Amino acid sequence: MRSNLRLPRSRGSRISLDKFLKSTKNLSKPSPKLWPDDPRPEPIPSDEQGLPILDLRHPLLQKLESSRSVAEFDQIYVQIVVSGLLQYSLAAGRVIKKLCSGFGLCSRAVSVIDSIDEADVFMGNTILRCFVNSNDPLDALGFYYGKMVARCLGHNHYTFPLLTKVCAEIGSVKEGEKIHSLVLKYGFESDLYVRNSLIHMYAVCGRVRDARNVFDGGSVLDLVSWNSMIDGYVKNGDMTVARELFDEMPERDVFSWNSMVSGYAGIQDMEAARYLFERMHLRDTFSWNSMIDGYAKAGNVVLAREFFNRNPKRSVGSWNIVLALYVRVKDYVECLRLFEVMLDEGECKPNEASIVSVLTACANLRRLDTGKWIHSYIRSNGIKPDLLLSTSLLTMYAKCGAVDMARDIFDTMQKRSIVSWSSMIMGYGMHGYGEKAVEMFLEMEDSDDVVVPDVTTFICVLSACVNAGMFLEGWWFFDRMCRVYKIKPGTKHYGCMVDLLGRAGLTKDSEDLTRKTRPLLSSCFTHADTELGRILAEHLIRVNPNDVGHYVLLSHIYALEGKWEEVEGVRRMMNEKNLQIPAMSGAVRTRESKSAATPGTYSSYRERIIYSMLCEMGDELKAVAVSENCTEE
Repeated sequence: MRSNLRLPRSRGSRISLDKFLKSTKNLSKPSPKLWPDDPRPEPIPSDEQGLPILDLRHPLLQKLESSRSVAEFDQIYVQIVVSGLLQYSLAAGRVIKKLCSGFGLCSRAVSVIDSIDEADVFMGNTILRCFVNSNDPLDALGFYYGKMVARCLGHNHYTFPLLTKVCAEIGSVKEGEKIHSLVLKYGFESDLYVRNSLIHMYAVCGRVRDARNVFDGGSVLDLVSWNSMIDGYVKNGDMTVARELFDEMPERDVFSWNSMVSGYAGIQDMEAARYLFERMHLRDTFSWNSMIDGYAKAGNVVLAREFFNRNPKRSVGSWNIVLALYVRVKDYVECLRLFEVMLDEGECKPNEASIVSVLTACANLRRLDTGKWIHSYIRSNGIKPDLLLSTSLLTMYAKCGAVDMARDIFDTMQKRSIVSWSSMIMGYGMHGYGEKAVEMFLEMEDSDDVVVPDVTTFICVLSACVNAGMFLEGWWFFDRMCRVYKIKPGTKHYGCMVDLLGRAGLTKDSEDLTRKTRPLLSSCFTHADTELGRILAEHLIRVNPNDVGHYVLLSHIYALEGKWEEVEGVRRMMNEKNLQIPAMSGAVRTRESKSAATPGTYSSYRERIIYSMLCEMGDELKAVAVSENCTEE
């Protein structure tokens, strides 16, 4: 008889049973993922010996290949590291390849290879290629020696061409010879790919004979071998041997023809260049530009324009060559007209080089309106002016009389060349701002820009002094050019000084300068012509009557001329003003000192110039006095 009695169930037992059923249900579900879209890790299969087998079908590797961003890559990379796949050469190689080829992160790839116990040459070559493609040859060489050689990763026929390319880019024959010796050591000299890279490296470094030895030592040559050797002779100016090889070539491509055409154009043998050009079956943009540029460099405007008009594949380079040619031959009107045609046709968009030529034409034609339009074109098309373009802009504004706009551009330039400074000095001088031109020169000398005034700079500042009638400043700059910067005066420099001296009434010095016999400031004292020193001293006394140095200098000048009554007169003036000569005092203050100028009455820059001149005069006076004493004895 079955008992109908039921055992009571406690509440705690019922809860325990529910938890058990729930946990059983959860265990049947797949394990959670770190990210929703991540592939589920699968166990790595093993071979017959129980060794793990990994191939590209692994979900994580497939996901790695399809990653499109660094953030997505980082997610996959974490899973690869956590799962231990990074220590497998296949997975590590794919990670490094993705970093290098996909994102160009060379340094990140180096950190990955450092974390791998058994790296191989494939990984090293991948990183090496990444540095080369990133135009970082020095880091590429550092990685090779610091990582590949240090860790004994080995070499293969992909390693050496990369290394020779690095040596060619840095121009290091010494390193190239080391790589060549390694090629011989490891037996890769018969590899065609390696041999071609050696030929190229030696040719680029100017070692054509070594390149030819490698070329002649190859039992198998291809089109690249011939082209590399011919290009080496062309780049080193030996067109005779280049032509011999060109005629011996079993086959030619457009590169072969272009090398010869550009080589002949480079040495101005346009007849030979045209002979080969007309026999080319296939011409590209480089072919046409070589002919246009060759005639342009030869100054043959007609033929350069003829080939430009014939060119069916005109690039922006084609337009730039002809625009620059018209500027060089000073046909500025045709340059602007051609630029308008370029804009109307619209086949090529002007670049920085195009605009530089057009701005130069505007500057010389004083076409301010056109220049302003070009400036607005630069801004509206998002062109970021480099140093050359910015200098061309300020030169255009300066020559066209818009000096304030030129100065605005000058002030916004992060880096300035000597041309930039010279253009601003020229702009101020051309339009009557002589003092600003002088201030600009002195500002240039005190600036952080590493620039040194050249022949053109001094022509600009001397012309500014002539236009403004600034005799003292012009004489000082002329002396500074000769004495400090060791620049030999040219015809234009002498022309400026003759004009200045003539206006000041110093005709004797003007005649001497015309004969180019007395280029230095101090020479006026060696010939007993102290008129300039007297003018300076008297002028300074009027400006600053309480400076004892001015009176001392004037007294010395009068003494040198034998005007003893004037000497006594100067001493009486000093006594009346109660001026005393300090002990160990020279005629003037410390050389190049910048004394305080009276605000509103005298420019500090001008006082600096005059004190500098007085220093030189004082030195020369002392030298003359010593010389005369020695003669009397």
